Amino acid sequence: MKVCIAGGGRVGRYLAQSLLANRHEIVIIEPVESQCRMLADMLDIPVICGDSISVDTLRTADVASCDAFVAVTGSDEDNLVACQIAKREFGVDRTVARASNPKNRELLHTLGVDTVVCGTDNLSHILEREIETDTIRQLLSLGGGTASLNEILLPENFLYAGKAIMDIPIPGDTILISITRDTEFIIPHGSTILLPWDHILCLTRDDSLHELTEAWGLSGK
Repeated sequence: MKVCIAGGGRVGRYLAQSLLANRHEIVIIEPVESQCRMLADMLDIPVICGDSISVDTLRTADVASCDAFVAVTGSDEDNLVACQIAKREFGVDRTVARASNPKNRELLHTLGVDTVVCGTDNLSHILEREIETDTIRQLLSLGGGTASLNEILLPENFLYAGKAIMDIPIPGDTILISITRDTEFIIPHGSTILLPWDHILCLTRDDSLHELTEAWGLSGK
């Protein structure tokens, strides 16, 4: 997936490095010119020097082509405005904002930000879980955000359609709980065949969810 990160400070750099390690496409917006040069040299990615609440800057960053927009500047107000512009002016499906003040979390969400994160821990996993692909829907966050219960809709071109569960790759920290096929409810076993349009309920750690979507060709990148 392609992600635009507004804010090239410590949090933005950490997030970019985490997402790049998982082969996502990243562009950063940062107002400080010296920081822009450092990020471009360190990460070897496009870095746009400008204000993230400027429509022109977001246009230069080609935000309209991004799957997600993440605002992690030190200003909660700027993060909100940048996310609103990304969604309203450029049609970005998913926006994520960092709230330095936890009291602003509900307000940012109410004003249109899809996901509001207060801490920096697991920020990359939270982002990937939220926007990895339209075929995945998080139902419940567990273990303080380190694991989740998810519903996966297998697409028409599912890589392992017609194969038994025992014959397809499944990361160690993933448990397939159930399969709903039309009106049929199935408890999966090793010999159970997976088919397109199956709804799979699974429990995963965050790292394993990414590994599962990669292995099953669901990452949407």
